[in-house]
Amino acid sequence: MFKLDLQSRLPIYEQLKSRIVELVMLGELMPDDQLPSVRSLARNLGVNPNTVQKAYQELERERIVYSVAGRGSYINPEIDLN
Repeated sequence: MFKLDLQSRLPIYEQLKSRIVELVMLGELMPDDQLPSVRSLARNLGVNPNTVQKAYQELERERIVYSVAGRGSYINPEIDLN
């Protein structure tokens, strides 16, 4: 689901952010779907958890995801990708 190109000039957090947006646009991630936890996704991708956290923060700032304290991050049902 989440693949990274470690040879790319694009920062890893940007690649992750773009992939999540792409999955939303393709309908593979639906409103209110929960994203993997920061730690589990970082472990699966072999990257620093701060990198995943940065991607999630950027997505939240752009209102693509929302977070619930102690629960995780979810796709915003009121998303506007235009």
